[in-house]
Amino acid sequence: MQWMIYGANGYTGRLMAKEAVARGLTPILAGRRREDLEAMGRELGLEVRVFGLEPAALDLGLKGVGLVLHCAGPFSETCAPMLEACLRAKAHYLDITGEIDVFAHCHQQDARAKQAGIVVLPGSGFDVVPTDCLAALLKREMPDATSLVLAFEAGGGPSPGTAKTSVEGLGKGGRARIGGEMRKVPLAWKHRTFERDGQARTAMTIPWGDVYTAYVSTGIPDIEVYMAVPPAVIGRVRRLRLVQPLLGLGPVQRFMKARVEKSVRGPSESKRGSTDTLVWGEARNASGRELKAQLRTPNGYDLTVTAALGITQRLLGGPAEPGFKTPSLLMGADYVLGLPGVVRSA
Repeated sequence: MQWMIYGANGYTGRLMAKEAVARGLTPILAGRRREDLEAMGRELGLEVRVFGLEPAALDLGLKGVGLVLHCAGPFSETCAPMLEACLRAKAHYLDITGEIDVFAHCHQQDARAKQAGIVVLPGSGFDVVPTDCLAALLKREMPDATSLVLAFEAGGGPSPGTAKTSVEGLGKGGRARIGGEMRKVPLAWKHRTFERDGQARTAMTIPWGDVYTAYVSTGIPDIEVYMAVPPAVIGRVRRLRLVQPLLGLGPVQRFMKARVEKSVRGPSESKRGSTDTLVWGEARNASGRELKAQLRTPNGYDLTVTAALGITQRLLGGPAEPGFKTPSLLMGADYVLGLPGVVRSA
């Protein structure tokens, strides 16, 4: 099966392509920037295809391709056209999104994916493999869980794509799963502490993808996701509530994204190697019993590469039940525990 990394010239796409070659895989490198892609193709000895996201260009670009690992964000703009093209081409669709609305859109295509005989699995990287698998592990160990809290502390700083996605999120506000329903909540709706190596970490709720996907994976009706940040950051985000309607306006979004373009480059190899991520999970049942677990993982970008390529290799290796999948539904709750550098603790 031929397969493709689209957005291979981006920060995460480059990491993905280099690791794929190290594993003996031969993806097609694709995207919209010819000069960058052709230089990568020469360096890695891989085929290059240059095309945009217009339907005719996508249909030609995906000719003969059986799987697309889509790494070109922001996925709020790029997912829908690529997914439509994959449905037409009968090619598996993977991406590395963390955007709730993108997960919802992909889930809505479940019946069409089954008809096409393909797997549609958004969030095949750090968003949301470790948190989704931890949610599924907790559900397996507490089948009657009624509430789920997930949290993480990630070091190293964001890539340009992640930073732009965060900018978009400011205009949409917070999200939580309450009584099985997706609900809009204020920015930094709740805050609390989690313990890391005996020290307290402050954290605030964020609209992380698991607010959508963990419910699909587990059926737990109440879900909140937190990110560890300093108290001062929580205060600043809460003050943004006063101007939140303005944050979603086109000119404001373009201004903030332009600043990201100028200032954000993504963590260096040494920074990724010296930083890690801690993921917390807490499940509770109606009687108040609580179950906790933690995962310590490599830097989120390194985990994204190993997680997404592992899922890719699974689909390249043989048939899979078609339709919309979360990481744990396709790969099993234990999948994350087999990834390099991942350790679980109580």
